[in-house]
Amino acid sequence: MDNYAVYVAVAAATIALPGPAVMLTINNSIQRGLLKSLAGISGIALAILLVAIISATSLGIILASSAFAFTAVKLIGACYLIYLGVKMWRTNVTAHLPTTINESSLLKCFVQGFLVSASNPKAIVFFMSIFPQFIDVSASYVPQFALLAVTFSVLVIIIHTLYALFASLAKSKLSSPTNRRLLNKISGGVFVGFGVGLAASGK
Repeated sequence: MDNYAVYVAVAAATIALPGPAVMLTINNSIQRGLLKSLAGISGIALAILLVAIISATSLGIILASSAFAFTAVKLIGACYLIYLGVKMWRTNVTAHLPTTINESSLLKCFVQGFLVSASNPKAIVFFMSIFPQFIDVSASYVPQFALLAVTFSVLVIIIHTLYALFASLAKSKLSSPTNRRLLNKISGGVFVGFGVGLAASGK
């Protein structure tokens, strides 16, 4: 495989950029705890792995070439991001963590993380664009593709876990009702912003 180290650097930089998935990880870590944040990270990583696999199949080609299919998936993803943003924005913050937040199950956090990553069709286009740059055409395609896809998912787990640990360490400074309210507003605004941006964007 050509330039694997360069691929790792590009992938790590892409994952580390603040976006809906990163904001979800930070929000989960602060408001739901590190364990539930890790459940969300697992969902994000699994979704990324599946998106990477889809990008190498005929479905990925259809989404990348069909304006209707791409737009349909994009709008569904945008609506989900906006829904999460509005939900975070309207969360009622009191002196204690809301019951609904405390009672969020590991499965619910996992599913939420999965949907946030899976709802963005641009990830398919990204993988279809970036993978060929690091594939050695003279070697077997499947092992190289598997390594690139798994590497990206592992990097998602590592980088998001670092975000979660950092947020967990800062939790004491962000646990007051005022700071939690501010975090919800910021997180909600980011989700709505990305949702609107996704809906308004082209390929």
